[in-house]
Amino acid sequence: MTQITKDTIIGDILDIDETTVPIFLSIGMHCLGCPASRGETVEQACAVHGVDADELVKKINEHIANK
Repeated sequence: MTQITKDTIIGDILDIDETTVPIFLSIGMHCLGCPASRGETVEQACAVHGVDADELVKKINEHIANK
């Protein structure tokens, strides 16, 4: 299983599991199709959107593990 961290690139997460899209959308990350956002790390995107990166990483890893 892939372990997502705060340093994981958003585009890589979407490539690993496209069903994570709703998680990003639910916290206001609506720019997932933008080339710039796909190149950001989870931590960078969370800083821009005012989201706790540790909580997002936990939610994404739980989602992937429960598939």
